[in-house]
Amino acid sequence: MFRIVQRASVVVHSVAKQSLQRPAAAVVSLRGKHGVQESDEAFDARYENFFARPDIDGWEIRKAMNDLQGEDLVPEPKIIIAAMKACRRVNDYALAIRYLEAVQDKCGNRLKEVWPYIKQEIKPTLDELGILTPEDMGYDKPELALKDVYDM
Repeated sequence: MFRIVQRASVVVHSVAKQSLQRPAAAVVSLRGKHGVQESDEAFDARYENFFARPDIDGWEIRKAMNDLQGEDLVPEPKIIIAAMKACRRVNDYALAIRYLEAVQDKCGNRLKEVWPYIKQEIKPTLDELGILTPEDMGYDKPELALKDVYDM
């Protein structure tokens, strides 16, 4: 019985791994970099297509989001929109909110420049899906924070 479960796990893992592999046609060699790097458009299309899969499940969404967070970039709004639609398809509202918080964190020191643009681009989709931003829910303000003694 455990062999069947193990084989099924291996098959699911290999399918998920193949769907995120980089296509060979989009590979561009860059001087001074190690290995090869795909173009920005191919990268965006790969993640958009992955999140648009009708048979995607919560684990695969989390895996792709984690991989995106590991990259040295802030995801394009079209990738975030695809991720929000995938979260709604699997009915995981909490994951959608957590991912928006992760994208905000990924903006780093340029939060005031980058996040308003991203929010402006994804707002129609969030409204369509019924997803609130962390600011709309009040997550940007500490609930039980005490006043600083030096401000009293």
